[in-house]
Amino acid sequence: MQFADRKEAEAFLIANPQVRSIELFLIDANGVPRGKLLHRDELLAIYDNGRPLPSSILALTIQGEDVESTGLVWEVADADCWTYPVPGSLTVQTWRATPTGQLQVSMHPTQGLPAAPADPRHVLANTIDRLKAEGFHPVMAVELEFYLLDRERDANGRPQPALQTNGVRAQAPQVYGIYELEQLQPFLDDLYAACEAQGLPVRTAISEYAPGQLELTLEHRFDALQAIDEGVRYKRLVKGVANKHGLQACFMAKPFSDQAGSGLHLHVSLADEEGNNLYASDDPQGTPLLRHSIGGMMHTLLDSLAIFCPHANSYRRFQASSYAPLAKSWGVNNRTVSLRVPGGPAQSRHIEHRICGADANPYLAAAALLAGIHLGIRQQIDPGAPIVGNGYEQATDFLPTDWLTALLALERSSWAREALGDEFIKVFLAIKWHEFRLFTAEVGEQDWRWYLTHA
Repeated sequence: MQFADRKEAEAFLIANPQVRSIELFLIDANGVPRGKLLHRDELLAIYDNGRPLPSSILALTIQGEDVESTGLVWEVADADCWTYPVPGSLTVQTWRATPTGQLQVSMHPTQGLPAAPADPRHVLANTIDRLKAEGFHPVMAVELEFYLLDRERDANGRPQPALQTNGVRAQAPQVYGIYELEQLQPFLDDLYAACEAQGLPVRTAISEYAPGQLELTLEHRFDALQAIDEGVRYKRLVKGVANKHGLQACFMAKPFSDQAGSGLHLHVSLADEEGNNLYASDDPQGTPLLRHSIGGMMHTLLDSLAIFCPHANSYRRFQASSYAPLAKSWGVNNRTVSLRVPGGPAQSRHIEHRICGADANPYLAAAALLAGIHLGIRQQIDPGAPIVGNGYEQATDFLPTDWLTALLALERSSWAREALGDEFIKVFLAIKWHEFRLFTAEVGEQDWRWYLTHA
């Protein structure tokens, strides 16, 4: 685990005398940034000596409530755990009304105990290190879909797509619509400017398959940890820029029952130390290494599903003909499967992992898929023949579409405990079971609509 050098902070303070406050954050198990707002005079000390955060910061539900069964709250007296800066994360938040810095931190492997094993960034870093030890350098890129919503709810109190600059609220999907992107130009201009200021390699913008749904792609990185760091900071940035415009960026997997869900698509290949793509092949199905990688991901898919789809809402996304996968399947240039090998020249050969909802923690999702790849390579797992044509019609080995089945699969998985760390799995499951009990115990609108009168 490498942390940032003090020179980074010194250069930042000189270049940004207008910045008085700095947002310090760490990513928790649910992918939520949590931390503090600091004065600029506190910055150098963080680089020299770290910054303590309570152990309970990695024991929180999606609503920010302590989960005592994680063992990171009263059992360890909510101990201070030292964090240190992530390299390249010290930037300016251009969307703030007052000039504000931003610094991401991660737990120190020893000074960060007892919370360090539960740090999602550690889980990914350890997984990458195990692959690198065998000569495989993961190359990754992140795609995140999201909805741009109004802060104001509709007449029924429900979320609604943002107003366009012409004052009209989008109603039709208009997938790949150019006019729709033009109508969001003020937001997109600020988004690209903020990404440039933070050094995030954001490229193509797409109007996705629902009113108000967007996707922007990030460039691939030879350093997979850097790619996921950038994906995490991009998500924080999108929410900040949307807030500046009086809007809300929503990364729920399925915010609307009658519209497309939002996914986190992770692109991955393996390279050697010099950066040569080990999946490269004139054969569209790639090398044996690529197929073994797919085999491993398919073999571990059920064990990983609670990580790829970590919330009750995540499973509402799995519907036929919705561009969300339904089964353990792979194919070439085929968007109806879970694991897609995109077309293109031989040197670009890679796998697109299409299972995660946009609500997944990118660190944990990347760690689980890379650990699956590692298993597939070691055991030379054959993924079977690729799906040709409509994968929804040919699906046989279906994914479960409920949270309970996925949580039980993760709890019973000896592979997950070995690959991702027993201590991490203990904390993650404690949080998820607590959320599961709270969610299923809540009586809400659908219960009243279905049962209030006639049950």
